[in-house]
Amino acid sequence: MEFSQSPTRRPRRRHAALAVIGAGMLLLAALVCQPFVTAVPSTPPVVDSARLEAHVKKLSVDFHPRSFAHRANLERTAAYIAQQFKDAGGQVSLQDVVVEGERYKNVVARFGPERGRLLVIGAHYDSHGATRGADDNASGIAGLLELARLLGQSGPARPVELVAYTLEEPPHFRSPHMGSVWHARALKAAGRDVELMLSLEMIGYFSDSPGSQAYPLAAMRLGYPDRGNFIALVGQFGDFGASRSVKAAMSGASQLPVYSLNAPSLVQGVDFSDHRSYWAQDYPALMVTDTAFMRNPNYHRAGDTFDKLDYQRMAMVVQAVYAVARPDPVEAARARLP
Repeated sequence: MEFSQSPTRRPRRRHAALAVIGAGMLLLAALVCQPFVTAVPSTPPVVDSARLEAHVKKLSVDFHPRSFAHRANLERTAAYIAQQFKDAGGQVSLQDVVVEGERYKNVVARFGPERGRLLVIGAHYDSHGATRGADDNASGIAGLLELARLLGQSGPARPVELVAYTLEEPPHFRSPHMGSVWHARALKAAGRDVELMLSLEMIGYFSDSPGSQAYPLAAMRLGYPDRGNFIALVGQFGDFGASRSVKAAMSGASQLPVYSLNAPSLVQGVDFSDHRSYWAQDYPALMVTDTAFMRNPNYHRAGDTFDKLDYQRMAMVVQAVYAVARPDPVEAARARLP
């Protein structure tokens, strides 16, 4: 009798095992993509798309090229950013980044109270080689400057540090010479309690054309759009809580779709910006991005010019990030709810 029952039991066990595996995969997908986050509605101030375009044009035309080999142009860029931060009402300081005897600068602006858990929002201002670097990364800096203007008008209830980094691009990428490495290490050495770091890495290129969005893994097409008409939020595999809260705030601040990904660094592109420097110091950090070369055909090419960007949708990105930087107390409480 035992032998006659075995064939029946095996399929049942196999089906049960497959069900467990399937449920596990669905749970993993939910953690990685976080598709069920409820948006927290907010009404951020209007972001001036014309100002964004003017900043991108200034950076990509007047200060071109902005590579490590053109230190004079990087100095001019840093001075421009510092003046914009000052005009916005920020407490501005310069942080030296010394590489092979040469001094480069991070530009830092503080807003809000002195005490409290720190929110860092950063973007690199250097560009790759001889490229104009409009999307990469004048767009991120323009967003940072507009955030400064908005935060200066209505100060945040918590400390916010806006940082314009030098030397993110090759040959210094992934090296101790990155400006963000210097900043993250300084925070750690000072014992600062960093609640979160957001890296604005290419936030201006969008496309509604079918097939305009690529992904590092083919399976991602099952859970993400095939059109590059959204902003992405990228974090490491353990930062699920941070991704959930930020995604909720960003999604409720504008009509621009927000898609998120939490994945290990071995997935291509996950650590391709300054947020990686904060991971190295055990600080939670996320990247806000248009996905760079996964969407923008001009990445690290001569065609990365200011006229290729979508400043209306870029303004929505800034609104979304502002909702994270200066949440309404009631909205912030709601965002923390499970």
